[in-house]
Amino acid sequence: FDLDNTLWTPELYQLRSLQRQKNAMPRAGIDVDLFPGARAVIDSIRSDEGGRWSNVRFAVASRTKSVEWAHHLLDQFGIRDIFDHVEIFPGDKIAHFNNLREKSGIPFERMIFFDDARHGRYGNCVPVSRLGVLSVHTPGGLHCETIFHTAMERFATWDGRPSTVVEHDGSVTELPHEEDDNLSNERRTGKVAKFFDERGFGFIRYGDRGTKDLFFHVRSLMSDTEVIDVGDEVSFVIRNDKKTGKKMAAEVQSVKAGSSDAESVTNSDDNTVDMRVFSMNNPFAALLANGHKTLETRNGTMFVPYPEGTKFLLHVGRRIYPDGDRHIDVMKSGGLSDAAINKLKSLPQGYGRGQAVAILEIGKTFETTLAE
Repeated sequence: FDLDNTLWTPELYQLRSLQRQKNAMPRAGIDVDLFPGARAVIDSIRSDEGGRWSNVRFAVASRTKSVEWAHHLLDQFGIRDIFDHVEIFPGDKIAHFNNLREKSGIPFERMIFFDDARHGRYGNCVPVSRLGVLSVHTPGGLHCETIFHTAMERFATWDGRPSTVVEHDGSVTELPHEEDDNLSNERRTGKVAKFFDERGFGFIRYGDRGTKDLFFHVRSLMSDTEVIDVGDEVSFVIRNDKKTGKKMAAEVQSVKAGSSDAESVTNSDDNTVDMRVFSMNNPFAALLANGHKTLETRNGTMFVPYPEGTKFLLHVGRRIYPDGDRHIDVMKSGGLSDAAINKLKSLPQGYGRGQAVAILEIGKTFETTLAE
């Protein structure tokens, strides 16, 4: 198991206030907590009903820089005893797994690995899968026990093929051994079947009934200002995602009909305005745009030069800030329902990530100390 955002939340690097305190240690159950699913899995391992886990070895593979904190939390949560091997050090997971194979004597193809980071610069699932380990992507952590048991079912039927990843929904992806560059440049058309604006992706339905809906990301839109919604007709080409190995839609563009009657807007000086702009990621950008949250820079000084009342444009970043859904707990503690929370987390109608969505007026900005 990975630790940060897999077994527990938040990730240790996010505990910035503790990092500024000399000799401070995170407190289990207060600063950091186990995911409910992780706690249930650990209880199942410890009880070992029917001897299911008697021949299974459990290990930790974490590349956090907060090594001392991670060891401290394993002890505070009282879970160190279930792990036969613990590899916690900065670097990459390849080194962790080479150590685990050497120390345990277990080959890669008899290992299964749970991690919240799939691919990319900080990805772990894909590179570890190429070693021959079955990797399981848990982007929201082990928030429910079903994730673990579904992965174990996939492991039981896995043929040992390297570069295999169990996705968060339980589906299995076999990554290509070599990049496939032979896909056609033919443009296709379809309709947006699903679109998750807050998460920046959706699915396009095209072809006949047997054709699987095709994934697309907002980064695949040909225009940064284009707004896509469910039911829109779009054109696209099919590409292989070089990171995930899956087919996806690229160069996505709305199919506009009857453009001759469209209203024309010119970019003359009369239609433009110069404003300062700052960027935030969701969900906090939406909470700010909808008037639910106030802006606090806290350990930053970006607004110090500007007087009270200065207006700024709010730009929404492309990514989601990973706070382990702690904002939901805070909002629920204030008596908000799930429906109200989802509404406040949604950007104003017609706007999406990568756009300026609101005009904000800053209040008094001042420097203070942590104690104050």
